[in-house]
Amino acid sequence: MRKTILLVAIALVSVIAQAQVLEIVSMRKVTAPELKEGKVVGISPKGDYLLLTDMDNTGLVRYDLATKATTVITEAEGAGWDVKVSQDGNKITYRQRHDNNPLIRYDIMQHSMTEGKAVVRAQAQRGTAQLVAADANSTVAVNEDLHLVLNHNGKSIVLTPNGTSEAYNWPSISPDGSKILYYVSGKGCFVCDINGSNVQKIANHCRAPKWYNNNTIVGMADEDNGTVLTASAIVVYTLDGKSQILVNKNMMAMYPQVAQGKVAFTTAAGEMYVLNVK
Repeated sequence: MRKTILLVAIALVSVIAQAQVLEIVSMRKVTAPELKEGKVVGISPKGDYLLLTDMDNTGLVRYDLATKATTVITEAEGAGWDVKVSQDGNKITYRQRHDNNPLIRYDIMQHSMTEGKAVVRAQAQRGTAQLVAADANSTVAVNEDLHLVLNHNGKSIVLTPNGTSEAYNWPSISPDGSKILYYVSGKGCFVCDINGSNVQKIANHCRAPKWYNNNTIVGMADEDNGTVLTASAIVVYTLDGKSQILVNKNMMAMYPQVAQGKVAFTTAAGEMYVLNVK
């Protein structure tokens, strides 16, 4: 009995210790007539529209959060993988796949919302078509060796803040351009200065992380049994040590997309949701 009381007490302390970083104001399900099941793969910086794709990353659909109207951007295969939205929300960069045996070639496309059309910006083979996350002066990407590559003022620098033997994923630059957020396979989520110094571990389980602001990170904490996904939560961390479970793991919530005041995510069942937060 004493042991049971102790375990309950520890659990309560854990819950109490978890600070509220973001408050959920409302949550709504997102549906698009073009998609039976889908994924949220992008959100405009202003938080006025989402980008949706099907479960195989085919096509892109723009979903207006105010009117719920949808617009098909492209039906290209692979367009939903690693899509990027410009800071003004006008340009959407995606890849259009072409199979050329034995190589796979991608056209890097850029769609203008104001002009309503897309143009080819570049061509690349598989493994070299990494789209980049950027601030006004810098870009950061993962190269074929899964190292970070910082492009700044016309120069490219390879960064390996956690060592050359590690595999780096999901890099992005903080809104103020001072830090890089990334995930190291098997090790966890980290932040370092823009030059690769002052490495700070954020969490073991915070994959596909995104900057919410300069101090707050939103990611997913997923679990599996070695074969299939068994649970996944949307989690929030701050650089000064606070943490929060924003969406419970039983909802199987994955791959958050964030803008100020909004967190959108997809479930393993292909359902899409958007949270209004403050």
